[in-house]
Amino acid sequence: MPSDNPTSFTTLPLRPELLQALQAVEYVNMTPIQAKSATPILAGSDVLAQAETGSGKTAAFALGVLNKLDNSALRTQALIICPTRELSDQVAAEIRRLASAMANTRIITLCGGKPMHDQLTALKHEPHIVVGTPGRLKSHVIKGTLRLENIQTLVLDEADRMLDMGFYDDIMFILGATEPDKQTLLFSATYTSEIDSVSKRIQNHPEIVKTESPSNGAQINQVFAFASDDQKTESLLRALDSYAPENAIVFCNRRDQVQKLCDELHSDGFHARAIHGDLEQRDRDEALILFANKSISLLIATDVAARGLDIDALSAVINYDFPQDSETYVHRIGRTGRAGLEGLSITLVDPEQMHRIRSLEEFLKLEINFSEIKKIPDNRRNRVTPPTQTLLISAGKKDKLRPGDIVGTLTANSVLSKDDIGKIKVLARSSFVAVNRDKASTALSILNENRVKKLKVRARIIHS
Repeated sequence: MPSDNPTSFTTLPLRPELLQALQAVEYVNMTPIQAKSATPILAGSDVLAQAETGSGKTAAFALGVLNKLDNSALRTQALIICPTRELSDQVAAEIRRLASAMANTRIITLCGGKPMHDQLTALKHEPHIVVGTPGRLKSHVIKGTLRLENIQTLVLDEADRMLDMGFYDDIMFILGATEPDKQTLLFSATYTSEIDSVSKRIQNHPEIVKTESPSNGAQINQVFAFASDDQKTESLLRALDSYAPENAIVFCNRRDQVQKLCDELHSDGFHARAIHGDLEQRDRDEALILFANKSISLLIATDVAARGLDIDALSAVINYDFPQDSETYVHRIGRTGRAGLEGLSITLVDPEQMHRIRSLEEFLKLEINFSEIKKIPDNRRNRVTPPTQTLLISAGKKDKLRPGDIVGTLTANSVLSKDDIGKIKVLARSSFVAVNRDKASTALSILNENRVKKLKVRARIIHS
């Protein structure tokens, strides 16, 4: 029955299976971007939407894609293009959740860093929905293994970052393999002249949707401190000692600086990992899993590498390098202070960058004041110890392993309880499980000495 609440999902003309799935995942009321974009998306219009990570944009376009999907027709009907593998996996997972009540709906991801052979096998039977990164999608189009002539809906997710990463030509090549009468949805965290130009080239009279950016930093304690280039690392250490965030993303503008800073923090006793474009995909995945599992407390990243990360309850964002523009600043700090929680942002500013501060003040419509981050005595220095350690297990989905199998093995002898076990992620050929730090060695012995679902596995603790 439709709700009297105008932001309720039940007010939308959705197929019963989607309403059932929304209820199952406890999606009741729409976020602002969902409320503004749902009607034109469901009506089949092109939409150009400005929406940040964490705004609910994935569900907004996923509902539109799924609502008109003919899952009895064995052809690819929707394509979602994302800038990174991490975001592609996140988007595909959300679509699968919303399609849980729609029988026989095939959704696959096609990203670089994954074996081509497995993707070719998956494409022998056309999926209904494909999510992927521009480079790998283009490769499949060239090979003729990905057919796009039946695409009804095409989504560009985080289009601004794809342009920043140099994917414009790849995107245009992929779009050239689709028919012109499709619905095109373009989502971007920023609304720039370049985005407007792309929209005019690929969209047909799009509905323009914007949501208010959290530009006033509500719920976020914004700290600014002067630090010249040769003092920044020392200032960062002082900030970490003074504020002791449970977890934080530290942003740098260059990938070489990311790795250098991570190494310095690690040698100073912090549990930190780097994430940047020069890392192997396996190392990127491991860093993200450790951070999500609360097995490391600091993630050092560039803006591009951190785009689309699915991280809950982030205590702090630290701008080691001042962002290139004001919108990037807002996007960075918007990762903390979510869901009604108070957040913290710390920004280190070289005195020669005061012109950027003036631009930021104008953008935020507030006066920025600077704080002094005092040095903490050595005997009071604070090194946050993450509450868990993560174990890597040598079996995964290909072995028909499920999270419940891992929990069952770990708790079988009552030495460990379910409360000792945190997040579990099962990949194709391996699995990760977070365990309370003081129980990690016990969990390691249990896994190596017992069978998991009749499988003899090898396990090891991943150290930060």
